[in-house]
Order: sequence, then structure tokens, then C-alpha cells
Amino acid sequence: MFVVNEYSLPRQLDIVFKELSEELSGLEAGTLFIQIRNNVVGKFGIRHTPLAGRDGHVEGPECGLNEQQIRTFRNMAIESLNYKKNWTHGEINYDFAIRKAAIVVDAQFESNYNMASSMIRYPKPAYKEARSELS
Repeated sequence: MFVVNEYSLPRQLDIVFKELSEELSGLEAGTLFIQIRNNVVGKFGIRHTPLAGRDGHVEGPECGLNEQQIRTFRNMAIESLNYKKNWTHGEINYDFAIRKAAIVVDAQFESNYNMASSMIRYPKPAYKEARSELS
């Protein structure tokens, strides 16, 4: 049986890219989003640049990412995980575009925290102690 949390986050990203490679091959630009909870990829997908409509018809991109560009994108995404520090819940957005036949990628990390779990780690101090700490 396949259990996601048995795979490292880089391996999970590899699986995401395998799943999305066909879609990426039809896009010139967009944003790949990956939602993470307990260091496990949950929801993922692509927000892509809108299709252009003119004179009653819609046109898609002329070409998408080729296999080499998808591999390069994947490698940059996995390498960017080195900058993810001390958080287990959040979202990573990879903005990508083809510029002069090269893939350009910008990564944005969003960490999410839950106050309920923080309250477990930091129990409520006595009223007088808490009041003096805040002063």
C-alpha cells in the first residue's frame, strides 16, 4: 500500500512533477502550487496564464515546456526545498515561464501555524507572571 508520509518531501515533489508533466508540456507560463501538511503534499496543481480570446475565438499557447525544461523546473523546485526551514504546514508556489527558450522559476514559501498546537507547547502561565512578562 502507498503511504505518502513514508516518502521524503523531495521524493513527493518528484511524484508531483510526474503527475503534472503532461499538463506542463502544454503551458508556457503559470504557477505550480503545492499545499503541505505535516511535511506531506496534499493538494497540488497549476494556475496557468489565461487563454487569449480575440475576434470570437480563443487561442492557447503556441508551445509548452519541453522535457528538458520540465526536468530543469523539477530540479530547481527540489533544490528550493533547502530554503524551507522549521515549518511543516504551508504552501509553496512556483511561478514559471519560458523566456528565450529557458525556464525561469521563482519560488514563494508560505508557512502556516496553528495557535491550538502552540498553546499545547506553551501552557498558560499564572496571571501575575504573564502580566509582568507583557509589561
